[in-house]
Amino acid sequence: MNLTGIRRREIKLNQVITEWLKGNHSERQIVLMISLMVGVCTGLTAFVLKSLIEEIKHLLTSGFVVEDTNLLYLVFPAVGILLSLLFVTYIVRGDISHGVTKILQAMSRGRSRIKSHNRWSSIIASAITIGFGGSVGAEAPIVLTGAAWGSDFGKRFHLQPKTLMLLVGCGAAGAVSGVFKAPIAGLVFVLEVLMLDLSFSSLLPLMVTSITSVCVSYAFYGTAPLFDFSLNKAFSIDIIPGCILLGIACGLVSLYFTRTMNWLENIFGKIKKKRYKFMLGAIVLGVLIYFFPAMYGEGYDVINQLINSASAKEIMHNTLFYGSDSNLLIYLGLVLLLKVFATTATNGGGGCGGVFAPSLFLGCIAGFLFAHLWDMGFGLVMGNSCYLSPKNCGLYGMAGLMSGVMHAPLTGIFLIAELTGGYDLFVPLMIVSVVSYLTINIFEPHSIYAMRLARRGQLLTHDKDNAILTVLKLQSVIERDYKAVTADMPFNRFVVTISKSHRNIFPVVDASGKLLGVVSLDSVRLYMFRPELYRQYTVGQFMKDPPALLMVNDSLKVVAQKFKDTGAWNLPVVDENQIYIGFISRSGLFTSYRETLLKFSQE
Repeated sequence: MNLTGIRRREIKLNQVITEWLKGNHSERQIVLMISLMVGVCTGLTAFVLKSLIEEIKHLLTSGFVVEDTNLLYLVFPAVGILLSLLFVTYIVRGDISHGVTKILQAMSRGRSRIKSHNRWSSIIASAITIGFGGSVGAEAPIVLTGAAWGSDFGKRFHLQPKTLMLLVGCGAAGAVSGVFKAPIAGLVFVLEVLMLDLSFSSLLPLMVTSITSVCVSYAFYGTAPLFDFSLNKAFSIDIIPGCILLGIACGLVSLYFTRTMNWLENIFGKIKKKRYKFMLGAIVLGVLIYFFPAMYGEGYDVINQLINSASAKEIMHNTLFYGSDSNLLIYLGLVLLLKVFATTATNGGGGCGGVFAPSLFLGCIAGFLFAHLWDMGFGLVMGNSCYLSPKNCGLYGMAGLMSGVMHAPLTGIFLIAELTGGYDLFVPLMIVSVVSYLTINIFEPHSIYAMRLARRGQLLTHDKDNAILTVLKLQSVIERDYKAVTADMPFNRFVVTISKSHRNIFPVVDASGKLLGVVSLDSVRLYMFRPELYRQYTVGQFMKDPPALLMVNDSLKVVAQKFKDTGAWNLPVVDENQIYIGFISRSGLFTSYRETLLKFSQE
C-alpha cells in the first residue's frame, strides 16, 4: 500500500474515533480523556527532548580533557545555531522562538490555536541548539510543544474556545511537569503565567495531565528528584534577614537580566539579514562558552555541582581558571553578568530555546555568591547561627530568579521544592521568592514572557475586565451601517438620507472617504420640518467634530477609556489616513463584553 492510501486510512480512523467519542460522551468526559492523552504525549516528548540533548552533548564533549581549554567550544555553538536556523528557515518555514510568549499571544486572540508543527518542530530545533552548546533552556520549547498537543486535540474535537484554552493550559502544565518531574509546579505555572481565570472544575483536567506526564517521566527516569540534594543546615529564624536581602538581590539580578535581554533583542531586531544575525550570535556565543564552559547548554550540571558542594576544579573545567580555586567566586561572578549575553546571542542568532533554565542557572549562582559574601561579612560579625549555607542559598536563589524573571513566585517555590526534594526549606524559599517578586515589580510590571504583548495591548491578565477587553477585537464591534454624507450635500437630499436610515448620527466625509466630522439628528431636527429652508443650508453647516476618534488599531481597552473620558455614546473609527470605517457604540461594546464574559464564566 502506498503512503497516500495509508494516510487516507489514518484520517478515516481518526474521524471514526472522534465521532465515537463525541457521540457517546459529554464534553466534560471528552476533555478529561483528552487531558489524559495530552499528558502521555507531553511526557513522551519531554523524554525525547531531554534524551536528544544529552546524547548530542555527550557525543560532542565526552572526550574533552577537563584541565585544558578546547577550541571546539568556539565551533560547536555556531554549528548548532546554523543547523537550527536552516531547519526553521527551510523545513518549518515559520517562527518558533519565544514559546511561552507565543502561547500567550494565541490565548490573547481568543482562539488558543497553536500551529500543529510545534508538536515536533520545537523539539528538533531546541535539541540541536542546546546539544551543540546553545546557552538556553529546553523548557519554553517543550511548553510550546505541550500547548500544541492540547490545541491539536481540541481542534480535532471542534471544542469551544474556552475549552481549547484549557487544553492549551493542560499541555503547558504537562510539559513543565514531565520535564521537571514536578506536577504541582506544572499546575501552578499555568495558573500564574498562562491562564485567564479557572473554575474549580477546570483544575481537574490540569491535574490529570500533570500527573500523567509525571508518571511517564517516572517510567523512564525513576521517581528520584531531578537534582540530588541533601540538607546540611536546617532553617532557623536567625537567617531571615539574610533571606530578605537575598530576595532583594534576586529581584535586582532579575531586573538586570530582563532589561539587558530586551536591549540585546532590540539590537538583533534591527539587523535585517539572517546571516548577519547568525554571525553576530555565533561569535558572541562561541567566545563566551570558550572562556566560560559553564554556559554550555542548560547548565543543570553546574547547578548540581553547586548544590552538592563540588570542588572548584569541577565547576571551572576546561577554563583558563582551572586549578585556581581561589578565583571561583570571580569566575561565577563573571558568568552571572555575561550569561544574558550568551542566552540572547543564542536566540538572536537563530537558535531555539527559552529563559527557564537560564533563570534557574543564574539563580543558583546568585544564591551561592550571596551566601559566600554574607558569610564573609555579617556571618563573621553575628556568629555561626547567622551563617548561610551556600548550597541552600543556591536553591533559594533559583526560586528567587524564577519569581523575578517570570513573575511567578508560587512556581518558583514549588518547582525548587519538587526538583530537589527540599521541602524542609519551604519558609526560606517563600521569603526569597516573595521579596524578589516585590522588588522587580517596582520596576517591571510584567514578566519577561508577557512584556512583549503588554506593549501591544494584547496581554491576557488575571484581571477579568482587562482580559475580556483584550480577547475582544475592535473589528468585531465596528458598526458599518451608518450612512455617510458629504459636507456640500444640500439639506433637502440630507433629509431624504435621514428618512432611509435608522441611525441618528451621520459621518461627513470628503471625496476620498476622509472623515471631516459628524452630524447628529438632534442638531437638524428643527430644520427638517421647514421645507422653505432646505435650499439655504448644506450638511457642512451642521457638522461638528466628534468627541474623539478611534483608530482601527486601538485595543478595546483604549476604546473603553475614550468612551469613559468623553461620555459619548458613539465614536467614529478611522484608519491611519483618517479614512472613515464605521462607528463603535457604547451599547454595542457593552453587549459584546457581556457575551464574552458569559463564555469565560461558563463551567
